[in-house]
Amino acid sequence: MKELELKYGCNPNQKPSRIYMKDGELPIEVLNGKPGYINFLDAFNGWQLVSELKKATGLPAATSFKHVSPAGAAVGLPLSDVLKKIYWVDDLGELSPLACAYARARGADRMSSFGDFIALSDVCDVSTANMIKREVSDGVIAPGYEPEALEILKSKKKGAYNVIKIDENYKPEPTEHKEVFGIVFEQGRNELVIDDSLFANIPTQNKELPKQAKIDLIISLITLKYTQSNSVCYAKDGQAIGIGAGQQSRIHCTRLAGSKADNWWLRQSPQVLGLKFLDSIGRADRDNAIDLYIGEDYMDVLAEGKWQNIFAEKPEMFTAEAKREWLDKNTDVALGSDAFFPFSDNIERGYRSGARYIAQPGGSIRDDLVIKACDEHGIVMAFTGIRLFHH
Repeated sequence: MKELELKYGCNPNQKPSRIYMKDGELPIEVLNGKPGYINFLDAFNGWQLVSELKKATGLPAATSFKHVSPAGAAVGLPLSDVLKKIYWVDDLGELSPLACAYARARGADRMSSFGDFIALSDVCDVSTANMIKREVSDGVIAPGYEPEALEILKSKKKGAYNVIKIDENYKPEPTEHKEVFGIVFEQGRNELVIDDSLFANIPTQNKELPKQAKIDLIISLITLKYTQSNSVCYAKDGQAIGIGAGQQSRIHCTRLAGSKADNWWLRQSPQVLGLKFLDSIGRADRDNAIDLYIGEDYMDVLAEGKWQNIFAEKPEMFTAEAKREWLDKNTDVALGSDAFFPFSDNIERGYRSGARYIAQPGGSIRDDLVIKACDEHGIVMAFTGIRLFHH
């Protein structure tokens, strides 16, 4: 198949629409559904991300994409009982490594992952398919599917769920093109290999970079490589826990990603784990309620006449002091940035969300102030010397 006609482009008024190869065959096969323009943008960016994560770590990888940026990305490390509970997978029994990767990717920011497009580095197994089946999602791309897993996915969305198989051996041309306003842009593909060799230049006083921190920084940087810039990514224990994408100001990236990392950690607090929902409240509504409960609009779910529609018992208010006390327990977080930090306020904000290991290009005229801020907090920071803008 050399080309595939699509229903429309980014919006219904943008017709005609298709994907095609100038030379050769498309490296994909649509096994079910009718993926659209944005679906394919998410699928191809997501596939590149998980392929690189798999190569870099040797572990199965998954990502949850929305509007051409990842909401989450992870490798297939086992889940603790707490993570199983906050990701709503504690009732699924034993999970395969690939299923663990997707649970982590989906669970990092479940609000943003609602209606995602999934990319898997490995053949989709039954364990992963069963997890995907019950989530609100637009589709999945993987190098293959176990027969039973494919049938499970085909039954989703009344048979309309998008399932794409990609040739894992496909290699694109080294030069890529993009047309904007009738003008063709050309550039070499970003084939930069991200590994721990990027962390050799450590200008901070603290230079101890543990193995897990290196893995998390690699996950952070590979995630940023396929995230709309400006972007910042917090990572911990094999997964992204907060991604700030497409912000014009870097501090806004750091704040946005930090607030998501905070929410991920707050979901693991005793206050949230102890919430008693009505049996009739589904996972998506529980996610929404938790987001409100731990945020500034908590009265939207705690006010009289409202909590009764969500909870079996009225929760105690999660005070700002109690939240700060819990957030201070989150440490050893890795923080990556797709370009240099121009001001030390990024370090201060990252530290409040547990960042103790940082990787960024360096090269700002204020590098000395950024290094000083890291030294004041005992943070290890590596200057990678590479920028990871993606548009």
